[in-house]
Parts: sequence; structure tokens; C-alpha cells
Amino acid sequence: MNSSGTPKLPSVEEANAESGEGLGMAHPGDSPVPYMQRTRDWYLALGYGNPYRYSHYAKVPFTALTKPLADSTVALLTTAAPFQPDKGPQGPGAPYNAAAKFYEPYAGDTAMDHDLRISHVGIDRRHTSMEDSNCWFPLPLMREFVRQGRIGRLARHFHGVPTNRSQRHTLEVDIPRIVQRCKEDGADVAVLVPNCPICHQTLSLTARALEEAGIPTVVMGCAKDIVEYVGVPRFLFSDFPLGNAAGRPHDAASRRETLELALRVLESAPAARTTVQSPLVWSADWEWKLDYSNVERVSPEELARLRAENDRAKETAKQLREKIPASA
Repeated sequence: MNSSGTPKLPSVEEANAESGEGLGMAHPGDSPVPYMQRTRDWYLALGYGNPYRYSHYAKVPFTALTKPLADSTVALLTTAAPFQPDKGPQGPGAPYNAAAKFYEPYAGDTAMDHDLRISHVGIDRRHTSMEDSNCWFPLPLMREFVRQGRIGRLARHFHGVPTNRSQRHTLEVDIPRIVQRCKEDGADVAVLVPNCPICHQTLSLTARALEEAGIPTVVMGCAKDIVEYVGVPRFLFSDFPLGNAAGRPHDAASRRETLELALRVLESAPAARTTVQSPLVWSADWEWKLDYSNVERVSPEELARLRAENDRAKETAKQLREKIPASA
């Protein structure tokens, strides 16, 4: 108490020294992974000459829904790749596999099941297993939502969007093709599910283009800083390791809750740049967030090995890109 009888406030030094223990606070480190800075540092350590520059927009388009989801045709967009048996390891626990990457948009029949995998992207390979494709490709659950009347129908095709690092190519070549295909399918709205950091940028750019074309969107993702930096209309953020934007593996309840929440964001967002964070928690131990592409947690010997591995992957990717017809 001071002389007037009111409680004395702590000094800045005293306040900074206080602990949140016992006050219900989270640890200061328990915050979304800073993927933009991590990936910049990581790729510089792997030998890339310049820090990667992510897309960034000040203005964000926004298209309101014109009818209920129960009467709407919903498109699903993914960055996962179709399994290719002749392209090396792509199953659970597989390492990064540049040979399994795709560089042109593709489409698949939403009435059928598909084997899509994410071994080709920079996801979290330490804290998730890549065993359950429902975590990154919620097509089966979306079909169930159709049967239950939550959404009207699925567009005839889902669409695979390539994660080209060239933002110009993505904006001028890939995205216009995706937008046109969604229009041809009569899509009223779209759900976009990215995986790796660049995937989050790619589908954020795609969401912006779809909105400008009159198709409302929601991005379901795990890289909060990237999606918000690009600037999208609607974003459901799950604070999970990359590769799990649609829910926890082998946890049907979490996947249902995640998709339902994404649809609510799609329906109720009042304006552009609406972000909703899922209340679901990946683990009681938040320290998994320190591991992804963190040069401070890798020995010089391991970093040298990874750099050589990355050089081989870059050469493989270059050979794949060179096979794409010039008109593509």
C-alpha cells in the first residue's frame, strides 16, 4: 500500500521478474511457430544465396456467401501429391522426396478415394507420422458432411495446387488454371488445405484469386504467420505440426471438430483477414514447436549432411521442372 491506502503497483523490473506459474498462464514459448523466420534461416544454412521473400498484400479481397452451405457446391484444394509407386519412399516416416513432387495442377474425382501423400514437402517429420491422410486431405469427411446435409454437394473435382517457389509462375500460370477449373465445376465456395510453408503461401494466393473471382474461401492451416502475412479472407488456424491442418491423426473427433469450425468461419466471417484459432491442443508439451527447421538445434555435422541432401533434391526438382512442356 502507498500513503493513500491504494495497492502499490510493481515496477517494470519487478513485473518482468514475476512468474506466470500459478496464474494459469502459458509458457512464453508456447506460441505459434515463426515459420517465416525459421525457413529463411534454414535455407540460408542449406546454401541458398538469398533469404526467401514471402508474398505480402495490404489489401485483401472478400466475397460474402450468397446462399447457405447446405445449398452450396464446395470445392476442395490441396497441396498433397498422388502416390507414385515408382518414385521412392512416400509412406509414413518417409524423408523429403523431391521425386514425388508435382509442378502442374491436377484434378481428381471427389466421388472416389485417393491416395495422396505429403512426403515431398517440408512438413514436421519429427512430431507427426504421416500415417493418416485424413489429417491433410479431408475428402472422406467432406463426403460424410454432404450425406448429413451440412454442405450441399462437393464439386466434381478436387484440385491439386503445385508449390512452385516462383510466385510469378504461381500467380500467372497455376492459379488462373485452378480458378477456371473451380468455375467449370460450379463451385460456390472452396476449402483450401496446405501443408508445408510454401504450400501455405501458395494456397493463400489461390484463396485471394478465388475470392476475386466471386468464390468465398477458407484456408485450414498450421502456419499462422505466413497465411496472415500474405493476407486472406478467412483462416482457421490449428496450432499443430505442419501436415495436420485438418486434425490430429487417428482422432476422428478432432478432424470433425476442425472441419466444422472451418465451415463456421466460412459462414460467419464478418470481413477480410478473419482468423479463428482452433481450441484443440496438439500436446501438453509445447516444446515440439522448437524443433522445426531450427538451425540452433542441429549440429554442424548434421547440417552439412542436410545441405548435401538438399543439393541433390534441388537437382532432382530441376530435372522434373525441365520436363514440363513450355506451354504448361
